[in-house]
Amino acid sequence: MPGSMGNPKSEDPEVPVREGLQRITGLSSGRSALIVAVLCYINLLNYMDRFTVAGVLPDIEQFFDIGDSSSGLIQTVFISSYMVLAPVFGYLGDRYNRKYLMCGGIAFWSLVTLGSSFIPREQFWLLLLTRGLVGVGEASYSTIAPTLIADLFVADQRSRMLSVFYFAIPVGSGLGYIAGSKVKDVAGDWHWALRVTPGLGVVAVVLLFLVVREPPRGAVERHSNSPPLNPTSWWADLRALSRNPSFILSSLGFTAVAFVTGSLALWAPAFLLRSRVVLGETPPCLPGDSCSSSDSLIFGLITCLTGVLGVGLGVEISRRLRRSNPRADPLVCAAGLLGSAPFLFLALACARGSIVATYIFIFIGETLLSMNWAIVADILLYVVIPTRRSTAEAFQIVLSHLLGDAGSPYLIGVISDRLRRDWPPSFLSEFRALQFSLMLCAFVGALGGAAFLGTAIFIESDRRQAQLHVQGLLHEAGPADDRIVVPQRGRSTRVPVSSVLI
Repeated sequence: MPGSMGNPKSEDPEVPVREGLQRITGLSSGRSALIVAVLCYINLLNYMDRFTVAGVLPDIEQFFDIGDSSSGLIQTVFISSYMVLAPVFGYLGDRYNRKYLMCGGIAFWSLVTLGSSFIPREQFWLLLLTRGLVGVGEASYSTIAPTLIADLFVADQRSRMLSVFYFAIPVGSGLGYIAGSKVKDVAGDWHWALRVTPGLGVVAVVLLFLVVREPPRGAVERHSNSPPLNPTSWWADLRALSRNPSFILSSLGFTAVAFVTGSLALWAPAFLLRSRVVLGETPPCLPGDSCSSSDSLIFGLITCLTGVLGVGLGVEISRRLRRSNPRADPLVCAAGLLGSAPFLFLALACARGSIVATYIFIFIGETLLSMNWAIVADILLYVVIPTRRSTAEAFQIVLSHLLGDAGSPYLIGVISDRLRRDWPPSFLSEFRALQFSLMLCAFVGALGGAAFLGTAIFIESDRRQAQLHVQGLLHEAGPADDRIVVPQRGRSTRVPVSSVLI
């Protein structure tokens, strides 16, 4: 068997050189890089829109006169819609033109986002509905874009491009906080914060249509004499993914990341504002007044910086360790999550004594947490064959959001409201309730680290099996038959696939 188990990147069999990639994909290296740049712009825009709401959350609470549980429901409805639609676009993305699917989804998302900025204060349910419909655009893009990058690049090139692509997540999230708070301050009305990204979304659709071209699925990873991979049924895809322990465990680890980031994304600015109120550094946010605080801006800047630092640090550490340890990717993810948990706990514990110490611990915790983004995506791409990667992306999105950030903002809000009912009404009670509820994030992060440690046990065998399948050296058995026919002592004999691999 060609290739090596030791290094999933630099020792892949017959890795095409740059000229070979151009011949296979029909795209020059410059055009491929331009496509990645467009995808990064749209990814940044998606996350910017998602967290603009968090940047003006205190104003939304005042405008609609809602509590913490209802505020958490805004993000939960959006993530739930996104989660439900992801498998649909995953199925379509493995079988139809990915460029046009993304164009349609992003155009619809831009229109709905614009409409959500004109909802009257008596119609909070309509805001929930429009935020749910925004999930159409997110689902059409997030399940498909990484597979385009996988079909344009291989090996270390793919890792570098994925790291650039995932830089857009923390940067876009941070820009969402900044744009939300600053546009509100300039316009004097939080509704204008929701009208920024729709115009940028129109630009994104135009760029997608003019720049992006559809590369052949999986061609850059096949031997020159290997037959092209054909899509299998959706049930066969799901069955194969459920038998892939590296994919399942890394998805569970990423679910913990989504739980923590989803909770912090919505509640961190509000928590920091309540901390300043308790410390006497800022006046409380009273009904009818605009909530004046710099915390959304500061937290947005921290999110941008820690995201860029964490994603780059994670990819670089993994790349260096991979030379001596083929399990480097899941081990780096585990170290990031296990390391972030105590710092996030300390950030919450110190908030009543020093806001500076809180920001320092948040900076360290978010940096370690961000080390996972690009690596998790890379793990999925090399343990899953090309013709089911969009389905795998969709499945991972469903799992991570179903158990992660679909419910975590709402859960944090419910716990906070429940704790406040047992205490006398005060600004200190509001702060303590949210503080104690957010401490759940540190424990969930530790569980995610354990899932990545489990991934390290299976990563080598699952990666090798995917490589052999792509190269035409291994064919999957049917659902009721895991044996293949081989010649033995002059006649055909059915033997288990595992015995052939051994």
